[in-house]
Amino acid sequence: MKTVSRAYDSYSQARAAVDAVEKAGIPSKDVSIVANKYVSAEYADVDDVNKAAAGAGIGGAVGAGAGLLAGLGLLAIPGLGPVVAAGWLASTAAVAAGGAAAGGIVGALVDAGTDKEHAEVYSESVRRGATLVTARVNDADASRVEAILANYRPIDPVARGADYRKEGWTTFDPKAPAYRPNQTEIDRMRANWPG
Repeated sequence: MKTVSRAYDSYSQARAAVDAVEKAGIPSKDVSIVANKYVSAEYADVDDVNKAAAGAGIGGAVGAGAGLLAGLGLLAIPGLGPVVAAGWLASTAAVAAGGAAAGGIVGALVDAGTDKEHAEVYSESVRRGATLVTARVNDADASRVEAILANYRPIDPVARGADYRKEGWTTFDPKAPAYRPNQTEIDRMRANWPG
């Protein structure tokens, strides 16, 4: 098995990517989505985010559709604050955050095979408003799933990490307060980082 992860500046991009991966035959149990609750809730195209934030837990039935997005729930991951999430990665990150020193979202990504530097950038991106999509796939399906996810304009973790470092960021800090940007910051992020 191989883990393929991509982060998207908008929730709608990530949602479309999840739908495409599932339509390509990847089971919902092998796909995860983690979205910053505060930023995602700012956009009208995320009714499922708002429903999840209203009280559903991980695994709770939300929405009318089948698949991963029907199980969106609200949980807290250290350094990310409240997130809307579903799938194996969200569950693993929430459990790992309770004990392991390298736990939380970065530890879960690294344990699943994601490069540590990319895991740090993906985690910081979610903290700042992005949405992370992760799929566990057979090695034979990895290239196909990577191509599917690329169709939805994911962020480039190398370029995004360089941008963050220009601002003084060094690494994802799970003890940092949850990031809750105001609308001006959200608009600036969207304008400066084409996704």
